[in-house]
Amino acid sequence: MKIYKEVNYSEFEFWSGAIDTVKMLTLSELEKVWEELEYYWLENNKMPSETDINDFFWFETDTIAEWLGYEDWDELEEDRE
Repeated sequence: MKIYKEVNYSEFEFWSGAIDTVKMLTLSELEKVWEELEYYWLENNKMPSETDINDFFWFETDTIAEWLGYEDWDELEEDRE
């Protein structure tokens, strides 16, 4: 049996490499990425698991950077220095 629940980005517990990604983002950036991700999954009729969400934040950093107006993750990191 699968149980789905609604989770706010501020309540989600990231793990492993996703934690490092989230630490680089401002709260408003995290909110924007969360909204984009939610829209993406709704458009594709997919119900993501917690692992799907975590893996996205861990492995799709270039996509995250692009959604935030950067060319790639390296450019976002350089902007933070």
